[in-house]
Amino acid sequence: MQFKTILKTLPLLMLASGLASAAHAADVKLGLAAALTGPAAKYGVAIKNGFSLAADEVNAAGGVNGNKLLLVIEDEQGKKEEAINVFKKLIFKDKALLVFGPTLSNSAFAADPIANAAKVVAFGTSNTADGITAMGPFTFRNSVMEADVLPVTTRAAVKHFGIKKVAIIYGNDDAFTKSGYDVFKGTLADQKIPVTTTEAYAKGDVDFKAQLTKIKASNPDAIVCSCLTEEAANIILQTRALGMKQPFIGGNGLNSPKLFDIAKGAGDDTIMGSPWSSENLTPANKAFIAAYKAKFGSDPDQFAAQAYDALHVVAAALKKIKLSGALDKDRIALQQALPAVTIDGATGKFAFRKAPPVTGKEVGYDAQQEAIVNIAKGGKFILLK
Repeated sequence: MQFKTILKTLPLLMLASGLASAAHAADVKLGLAAALTGPAAKYGVAIKNGFSLAADEVNAAGGVNGNKLLLVIEDEQGKKEEAINVFKKLIFKDKALLVFGPTLSNSAFAADPIANAAKVVAFGTSNTADGITAMGPFTFRNSVMEADVLPVTTRAAVKHFGIKKVAIIYGNDDAFTKSGYDVFKGTLADQKIPVTTTEAYAKGDVDFKAQLTKIKASNPDAIVCSCLTEEAANIILQTRALGMKQPFIGGNGLNSPKLFDIAKGAGDDTIMGSPWSSENLTPANKAFIAAYKAKFGSDPDQFAAQAYDALHVVAAALKKIKLSGALDKDRIALQQALPAVTIDGATGKFAFRKAPPVTGKEVGYDAQQEAIVNIAKGGKFILLK
């Protein structure tokens, strides 16, 4: 090749090289629908933090197959209607490869069908109600179902406190709290623990005196609470104001520092089951806790840990596939790669399992993970021993 020809060709070679480099280091868009405002923000903000921390780690290590992970984050406010709007935006406008979220099970029941119809993975990190993964084969979750956690929690609480009978209080207009109540009811029957009374409340209630007065009159040994954190904290405070000293048994809706922000020491002796504990001193969890504190200046919770692990699960799946640039094809490739992923993360050893079959429907994938039982002492949850 003559010198002049080389000079003419050089800019084209440099341009081609630049385009190849740009393609090699493309951003992989991952949507996140989280409740960043409203009552569910106590979960949603922690979830966003967990995802952000994990994405930073993956990208700092070179990304996935040379591609950077880009989180496209939208606030779904913990509302079904907003979750639907956010899913549509992330899937059809932002063209995300998958969508993480939404925060609440109520919202997942509204939004996940949109993802399944579009053949886009909806990956829940905080949805534990029964029936979530029955919505279709593109629904995944790494949040352990209440049906897996609550029997273990109840058995541990009965043994620890010598419980003979309980009362129940639950939110009757929320998918998560209603599902938790159904599991508790079946669990108590299976374990032959009598229920002295069952009381319900509506989302947003702040005065529980009427329900708690009835519970007090029934004289239970403990109170089962299928509640979200803020309502649980207020219920605990109001029982103490009525002179009631019974311990509480709850699901992972109670697993937030917000419980102690509101209830203070009144929350002591609350027993709660979860796949995650800050006292689980595995190398992966210790590294996660230290990194979270360094980045955000606060302690992580279960919801941050599950989000953190979910990002690493997806990164592991992406390493197994070669993205083609054809979005529809890549979305299906990711859905097909996810079920085989296993990791040892902040929440421990994790794998997926196929959801229970539903006649005439394809189903998604649930978390296969062990429950950890915690008890509240001194304004924090510690392992129940």
